[in-house]
Amino acid sequence: MAFSGSGDAMLERLSHAWRVAGTGLSFLAFGVGGLFLGVCILPPLLWLVRDPDRRRRWSRRLVRRSFAAHVELMRRLGVMTYEVRGRERLARDGLLVLANHPTLIDVVLLISLLPNADCVVKSAVARNPFMRGPVRAAGYVSNDDGAGLVEDCIAAVRAGGTLVIFPEGTRTTPGQPLKLQRGAANIAVRGALDITPVRITCTPLTLGKGEKWYRVPPVRFHMVIDVQEDLPIAPFLNGMEGADPSAGGEALAARRLTEHLAIYFAGDPSRAGT
Repeated sequence: MAFSGSGDAMLERLSHAWRVAGTGLSFLAFGVGGLFLGVCILPPLLWLVRDPDRRRRWSRRLVRRSFAAHVELMRRLGVMTYEVRGRERLARDGLLVLANHPTLIDVVLLISLLPNADCVVKSAVARNPFMRGPVRAAGYVSNDDGAGLVEDCIAAVRAGGTLVIFPEGTRTTPGQPLKLQRGAANIAVRGALDITPVRITCTPLTLGKGEKWYRVPPVRFHMVIDVQEDLPIAPFLNGMEGADPSAGGEALAARRLTEHLAIYFAGDPSRAGT
């Protein structure tokens, strides 16, 4: 029995060491892959494909396939498993997809499911040497656009793109209530856009806010991408205590929608009344 116990402990240590190595290899592959795309693959599209819409679609498909390959690498290395629910709801053009953001890898996994994903990226990401090329070629929206950001986002959805936004603006702080920024709600309200909400879970939690990559959990983590039914925007524009969705009414609608989404992503959507 003692030998069996020590053998199990040894296997657990070896499994943990392998997943630490696998996670490190995954990060290395992601960086090298992003640099390769940005230097060797995507620049020729800027020269050879003159039509900007066609170039963006090709670039986004390349980004999607590279992200899908990265997710598959992590799965094959035994770092993670995942499942997608309601995937058919993503097979449409012109979506405003809002998701919670528990872990670093959820961005990669969600984008890997979308052939025409558009994203709002931080200006720091747009300048990152590993990401600058893909961001530029894919025509992603940078959040340093200031006053024009909301209109750019609305235009991206109306042009048929699938705009992905994480309303928290950063990864969730474990043990803290969700704090959503109002930008995503402003886009939905001002553009009168229905929302496709995606609830993401990661068990056990890893690669969270402030967590080092090598702090891997005791078992491989499992992610669930749960694509929910569309959330109509009309009730927030027309049905809230008679508020006019113009001027101050827009601000009120965005605030109410933000509160609704915070409850929605934190737990049971039935608690998030309008």
